Amino acid sequence: MHEQTFLSNQFLIAMPGLHDPNFERTVTYLCEHGPQGALGIIVNRPLELSLADLFGNLGMGVPDGAKLQSLFFGGPVHPEQGFVLHRSGGHWQSSLSTGDGLSITTSRDILEAMARGEGPEEVLVALGYAGWGPGQLERELGENSWLSAPADTDVIFHRPPTERWDAAAALLGVDLRLLAPAAGHA
Repeated sequence: MHEQTFLSNQFLIAMPGLHDPNFERTVTYLCEHGPQGALGIIVNRPLELSLADLFGNLGMGVPDGAKLQSLFFGGPVHPEQGFVLHRSGGHWQSSLSTGDGLSITTSRDILEAMARGEGPEEVLVALGYAGWGPGQLERELGENSWLSAPADTDVIFHRPPTERWDAAAALLGVDLRLLAPAAGHA
């Protein structure tokens, strides 16, 4: 019996042949992956909403720079729920450490701190998440829908969203534009 490998704190990079409109050309940061399934946040799909829009809708103040920071489509599951991917630190009501100095927080207190100009400096705020049931992600990996790569905070926080798909693949030395849309099994 072989030991199961889980991919928490990894990137899932959509292969060119993945044509699901929710995931085509996406980079998903896997927050959690285990026998019960997986949860991730898509990090390269900005919405036409800004952090300022979110703060305004929640009746919070709007700090400088909030108009410039986009909210992201985190995935198709619970698109009404917010997820804050950030460097670990702070004490938030509902926060999960994902490894390598990152955390995902779902409680309002982090947004309130951000609206006051406090809170983590490096953040990605997403609406919704990507979820997989038990064994589903493993099947999709076996079908060559995804590449996995170690997560890199530079890609998440410092690259423009339009560059993240190529940059994540480059971590593996892969140029996705050179891959055929469908890979075969030898």
